[in-house]
Amino acid sequence: MGLLCLLNALVGLSTASVAAGVVYMAALWAFLAVAARRSGTRSLGPADHVTLARALLVGGVTALVAVLVMTGHPARGLPLVILVTLATVALILDAVDGQVARRTGTVSKLGARFDMEVDAFLILVLSVHVAGSLGAWVLVIGAMRYAFVVAGWTMPWLRGTLPPSFARKVVAATQGIVLVVAASDVLPYLVAVVSVGAALASLVWSFGRDVVWLWRNRPPRTEAASTASR
Repeated sequence: MGLLCLLNALVGLSTASVAAGVVYMAALWAFLAVAARRSGTRSLGPADHVTLARALLVGGVTALVAVLVMTGHPARGLPLVILVTLATVALILDAVDGQVARRTGTVSKLGARFDMEVDAFLILVLSVHVAGSLGAWVLVIGAMRYAFVVAGWTMPWLRGTLPPSFARKVVAATQGIVLVVAASDVLPYLVAVVSVGAALASLVWSFGRDVVWLWRNRPPRTEAASTASR
């Protein structure tokens, strides 16, 4: 809430922007409460606090992007500078929380899930902002991970555990960097389109490769399921 108050003092947030920020914060605390209870975690570790700081910054980005959603006009001037700054710091801290977790020996499933969800939502919000300038096709970048999750509800094999992949990490990091640069309006229109398009293409390749791996390594169907399908 402190960040929202500061943003309101600096740029004068609309009621819709404040509401978007409040809803985001409420959803964040609800997610943490449920995830902590399921994992049996009673307190956040050092790395989790870094991720929490990132999540709060994403809340500020969300409030600023809400201006675009409500008015149809992307942020400009000081609001844009603040948006890009908050998003950039959140991306930089993404390289910090993992290192903190490893150095302090506090790596956990909750921390990894928390970090992933913050990354995914930041990409979604940034894609909404950039779509206001480049077109609705940019939304595919932000929606792809959530579409993958929804698909897993009906195709359980998509919920399998993927092997670690450096290429996947590079592609994921690239999305945030390219979207922040595109959001900053420093690139000529055509360069921005090509850059974001290349980022989307790499994301499609990455998800496609993972889907193929999960399909090929899906668990065998049980005898009962085999019988029922005949």
